Amino acid sequence: MARTPSNMLPLGTIAPDFSLLDTVSNTTLHLNNLKGEHGTVIMFICNHCPFVIHVNEAMVALAKDYQAKGIAFIAISSNDVENYPQDSPEKMKTHAAIEGYPFPYLYDETQNVAKAYDAACTPDFYLFDAELKLIYRGQLDDSRPGNGIPLTAKDLKHALDCVIEGKENTAPQKPSIGCNIKWKL
Repeated sequence: MARTPSNMLPLGTIAPDFSLLDTVSNTTLHLNNLKGEHGTVIMFICNHCPFVIHVNEAMVALAKDYQAKGIAFIAISSNDVENYPQDSPEKMKTHAAIEGYPFPYLYDETQNVAKAYDAACTPDFYLFDAELKLIYRGQLDDSRPGNGIPLTAKDLKHALDCVIEGKENTAPQKPSIGCNIKWKL
């Protein structure tokens, strides 16, 4: 397993706009139509990465808890499907159903969205406020496959609570660690 860290896009960055295919509904969805009342979590993930597989259940639980609080969740896969066919849109749709994703699972075929967000790994988490200004980026928590640390989602959960309560998040923001995004050659 490769261990690639997040690039940590600068806080305050405005979320780069996008319109991408939602593999679940087979429709093109736009960021402005998806954003949440209080905030928006954008997650770069994929089907096969062991780091994503490790956090799938926690991502689903977190989304279910916070969507009712005005937070939108959006998952994006930007992997090269020619060399990694297990991440194809058809398999993304199946994967989303198996995992019970309560959020859209978008396909970034050109990889331009991943580049605009300076995404480096899967999973890579970004939290934007109601005005789509970046207020958190990095890890879900300290748990990784095989490290024995319980999966709590505490880092992202704390950032979500701060945005909902209108408080500044002064907790340290640590990079996510995961598989590198599979870039096209």
